[in-house]
Amino acid sequence: MRDADTIAAIATADGRGGIGILRLSGPAALNIGERLAGRSLHPRHAHHCRIRDRAGDILDDAIVIAFPAPRSFTGEDVVEVQGHGSPVVLQQMLQVAVGEGARLARPGEFSERAYLNDRIDLAQAEAIADLIAASTDAAARGAMRSLQGEFSRQIHELMEAVTNLRIYVEAAMDFPDEDVDFLADGDVEMRIEEVGADLDALRRAAGQGVLLTSGITLVLAGAPNAGKSSLMNALARRDTAIVTEIPGTTRDVLREPIDLGGLPVQLTDTAGLRDSNDLVEAEGVRRARAEIERADCLLFLVDATAKSVCPTTREQVAVRVGASLPNRVILVRSKIDLLPSIPAMAAVEELPVVAISTLTGAGLDDLKQLIREQVGFAADSQSTFTARARHLHALDQASDGLTAALETLRATGAGDLVAEDLRLVHEHLGEIVGAVSSDDLLGRIFASFCIGK
Repeated sequence: MRDADTIAAIATADGRGGIGILRLSGPAALNIGERLAGRSLHPRHAHHCRIRDRAGDILDDAIVIAFPAPRSFTGEDVVEVQGHGSPVVLQQMLQVAVGEGARLARPGEFSERAYLNDRIDLAQAEAIADLIAASTDAAARGAMRSLQGEFSRQIHELMEAVTNLRIYVEAAMDFPDEDVDFLADGDVEMRIEEVGADLDALRRAAGQGVLLTSGITLVLAGAPNAGKSSLMNALARRDTAIVTEIPGTTRDVLREPIDLGGLPVQLTDTAGLRDSNDLVEAEGVRRARAEIERADCLLFLVDATAKSVCPTTREQVAVRVGASLPNRVILVRSKIDLLPSIPAMAAVEELPVVAISTLTGAGLDDLKQLIREQVGFAADSQSTFTARARHLHALDQASDGLTAALETLRATGAGDLVAEDLRLVHEHLGEIVGAVSSDDLLGRIFASFCIGK
């Protein structure tokens, strides 16, 4: 351990609750815990205690549990005090712990110590934060699979395969006088291709994991009264936005987190796009265009009953929006319940189209499926794990390294260059689980955690 201090923090969320937890970890945790409890603590036993301040006054009735090292979350001596969930009482107990020699924990320091003491690897540590932040059932299940080591297991299997390749290549370099040129017999090339195929499969799964962790920003845009607010309410399944027949009702940006079949979505409603001399409405339009440019996916709504020509290409939509479009744009023709028959819909060029009615619900399931397809979300809830953008970047670098090794082998057959490419592949994979990591990287990762984790 880099830090021999004993740390303390409130491990439960801000606010009032039935139960609040104070957590201690470090060499003095058991001593401080026994002073708080006023009695000796037996390992992994629940003790009903009266927690007192330094003057002897009772602060709370609580359950105190001691977890001696190394069989604890952090690998150090750990004590948890489970009291009533009053913020005032929890702060009082925390101050007593600090007065007895503990210091306040930094964000994520408990998980950081678990990682540094080899209780979990770096991907599992990040999965703790992902589990806490999960906003859909699928994201929570994926984070739990990562925490249980599913993502790490696949990374370690790839690292082992790359290690075996390096051994084979370097052994061939050490015996240059053999009659058989091991680097030219095709076996190394085949094994690199096999590892590359496994890596590609893992990259696809990690891409799904990143969507589970980060979700997408989905923006609704269109002319006034195109049905944006009605669609927002339909997707959110509650009356988030005010809906009237008066054009320009929505004048500011409205946001609502939703679960779109397991995909976490930040749904954003915007002001109707039109020129206006009204300063408030004009500001709403400016904000709408800013949201469009930041979107991961844009739903551009067009009233199907309107007499104006419906746009059919990205260029035509861009003209109506007056802003740069995101990569993914879906044209939504709304209010089809007002038409005598549902119009035939088809994708024109690169622009997918769907017809909906928020009144009858027609087309909404098709729209949800189309959104998932456009962002590439096809997660299997039984096998998906959560991942982060840095994981995907490391996998991309590892893939580039394998490609470089293959090209070097085919072009020159130089074993030393192939071995160096494979070493870099191994390092990039190791960055994901923390086998290779810098202090700066660890600082950025754990700083994003809550204090009590």
